[in-house]
Amino acid sequence: MEWLAMERWSPYAVGIGIGILSWLAFLLSDKPIGCSTAFTRTSGMIEKIFRGSKVHDKPYYKQFAPTIDWEWMVVIGIILGAFLSSILSGQFSLKWIPAIWHAEAGSHIPTRWGVSLLGGIIMGFGARWAGGCTSGHGISGTLQLAVSSWLAAICFFVGGILTAMFIYKVLL
Repeated sequence: MEWLAMERWSPYAVGIGIGILSWLAFLLSDKPIGCSTAFTRTSGMIEKIFRGSKVHDKPYYKQFAPTIDWEWMVVIGIILGAFLSSILSGQFSLKWIPAIWHAEAGSHIPTRWGVSLLGGIIMGFGARWAGGCTSGHGISGTLQLAVSSWLAAICFFVGGILTAMFIYKVLL
């Protein structure tokens, strides 16, 4: 069980694990792994607090009901798994600003949070626009050899590289 306490795992072992997990997801639920829809369902659940059952009248929420489903539980599992991994590896720490951001942009917390929030919003829109997130397209879709998923995954990487270059070469 020493491998659970490793600081870094082999990308090959992780890839094999994700492949097995994807296979099990298809076998047991006949659904691919993905999690971006969980965030839109959550926004519907929050809206439901303020608007009540009127939320169910929206066409989007007719297709994606604002309820807790298996994708929502995947997000909870990702959060708990990351936390448990950081504890087991001895790497857990609370940081308001990562070291690389501090070195490049300083220690102004509101700026870091604002950039993170803006990036998360843009990624959320992009995931919904693309019909899935990096896990939905990049793992499940490419595993099924879906051309649209391969194209989306390539665009995710290109967009990420260009955005990082823009942030670290132009903005900072």
